[in-house]
Amino acid sequence: MTLTYIIIFTAVALFLGLVMRNRWRVYALMGVSVLAVYLLQPPLPVRGLDFWFATFTLLLTFLGWLLTKTSGRLRDRTNLIALAILAAILLGADLTRYLAPGWSLSATPPPRLGLLLAFLGLAALLLVGVADLKRRAQKFLLVAGIVLLIGIFLILKVPSLAMAASGLLRLALGRAGTNAAATDLRWLGFSYIAFRMLHTLRDRQSGRLPEVTLPEYITYVIFFPALTAGPIDRIERFIEDLRQPIRLSAEDLALAGKRLVIGLFKKFVLADSLALIALNTVNALQTRTTGWLWMLLYAYTFQILFDFSGYTDIAIGIGGFLGFHLPENFANPYLKPNLTQFWNSWHMTLTQWFRAYFFNPVTRALRTARHRWPIPAIILVTQVGTMLLIGFWHGVTWNFVLWGLWHGVGLFLQNRWSEFIHPRLAGLEDHRWLNVSLSVLSTILTFQYIALGWVWFALPDLAISWQVFLKLFGLA
Repeated sequence: MTLTYIIIFTAVALFLGLVMRNRWRVYALMGVSVLAVYLLQPPLPVRGLDFWFATFTLLLTFLGWLLTKTSGRLRDRTNLIALAILAAILLGADLTRYLAPGWSLSATPPPRLGLLLAFLGLAALLLVGVADLKRRAQKFLLVAGIVLLIGIFLILKVPSLAMAASGLLRLALGRAGTNAAATDLRWLGFSYIAFRMLHTLRDRQSGRLPEVTLPEYITYVIFFPALTAGPIDRIERFIEDLRQPIRLSAEDLALAGKRLVIGLFKKFVLADSLALIALNTVNALQTRTTGWLWMLLYAYTFQILFDFSGYTDIAIGIGGFLGFHLPENFANPYLKPNLTQFWNSWHMTLTQWFRAYFFNPVTRALRTARHRWPIPAIILVTQVGTMLLIGFWHGVTWNFVLWGLWHGVGLFLQNRWSEFIHPRLAGLEDHRWLNVSLSVLSTILTFQYIALGWVWFALPDLAISWQVFLKLFGLA
């Protein structure tokens, strides 16, 4: 999200938070979030694809609500108003193609109106069919929805699949498929949208999902302050804020404004400055001395923290102007004495998501299996599996596989070491300075381990990553 859009969204949030009547709040938030989906999509080599990605986002979100609702009718007044707003924005976005160049809502000119109307007609038939089938096969459709989201995710994240999909798309449009690239399919916000929707589908399967209206569901999935960089909120917490009347006090505005300013400083001053010297493929090959290479690595280590946590602060600040208390995502992660505490304070909403929907269920399944697994084996499988999935979330490539293994194995070794050493330190509680020294040493070692792990994250080429590792320790 650029600084320009942040300023625009901040102004909109202040207006809605201070002026908008509570009765129309959910529709206004939904409308602005829908507009943001179109505005924020980046321009893509395949003309019009940014518009279609935004439109597919709305279709998937509507499908997610249709699959998860258990009561209420589409023809309820609240849902009909939401549909009317969606249709008006969608048609209005398409009609901006007829404005002067550069004034279309999407990055590239939208498709012709006839093509959009034909697509919407087919989508309506599909949704009617899903609604009819849902009465007889809701469990199957929930599974199908989960598979669909994961399938799209894999196509976008696996470079070979993304390139093949781009080639087929180009051929269908009468263009040369040889020009296809994996970067053609950059669907902004899809990762966060998919995780929010997977959360609602899984919670509907387990019967824990609260009932929400169509505008509430859409606003939750594509909430514009958190669309591009999170945090990954839970719908039951989100709708509590959404349904509360807005009563912003001077203190609320001051806290939100302070958080926004901190986020802007982190992102556009600290992170962008560090990015000038942070480790990347180019300077990794050019740097010859070990000391400078460590400096580049540390610059990247703090750049990624300030960049990511800065965007989170911005989202929390803009959300605060709207009366929302978005969850925290970072809590001084580099000051933690072990990897477990680091992952409890780094991108916390993502970690909690995987803990709820992978780590805990798999752990319970292995502990209650007919042939009981040894506890160390369960810990190894669940921790490595969790970190591999978090790596895949960033990209299904070998560098992210190794980054996930780096942290998964590290968490397992730290767990085993803690089991071994804690009983032997039980009698040292009264030795304050010794405990402080051990904590400081543990924090330094943990930070070094995390920083080294960023090598895999920053450098997609494994050969370059390995050369960097050798140089860092003076072996090359």
